Amino acid sequence: TALPLVARGLGLAAIVWGVLMMVGAASGGHDPLQPLRGASLPGLAGRGGATSESPLPFRMIGSVEDLERELEAAKVAGKPAMLDFYADWCVSCKEMEKYTFSVPEVQKDLSGFVLLKADVTANNEAHQALFKRFGVYGPPTTAFFTPQGGECRPFRLVGFVKADDFRSHLARFAR
Repeated sequence: TALPLVARGLGLAAIVWGVLMMVGAASGGHDPLQPLRGASLPGLAGRGGATSESPLPFRMIGSVEDLERELEAAKVAGKPAMLDFYADWCVSCKEMEKYTFSVPEVQKDLSGFVLLKADVTANNEAHQALFKRFGVYGPPTTAFFTPQGGECRPFRLVGFVKADDFRSHLARFAR
């Protein structure tokens, strides 16, 4: 029996998407939501680029020692801190960057924070130690710390959070 036309169309769409994902990956792309972003393909010049529209000034954390040093600096400065667990292979992490952290109002709300990012893409021993330190199973996880340096565990976020919900969460944290 012949497949219904709809099933054929969906199959063709899946094949095209798969090809786009492979071309994007082969050209250095890391965003499954925009597989061709950054690809240098004819006709796409000037449209891609691996940089975010408005990146936040995250300080990169690679180990528990890095984290402790940065939290101590935030404490001395009297600032709260936010730690974002991120990985290149994490689709929800990409969504956080694209739909939450790129929003100007979110960036404004985070302006008083020391912003830390643990890129756990490699999942090496130092990254595993960070996971263990916080009891985190994987990205995306966002932890918030008081100006005194302690984590506010009830304010920890796991998974993708829309910009408006993230802003509401930050407002509750600030109280």
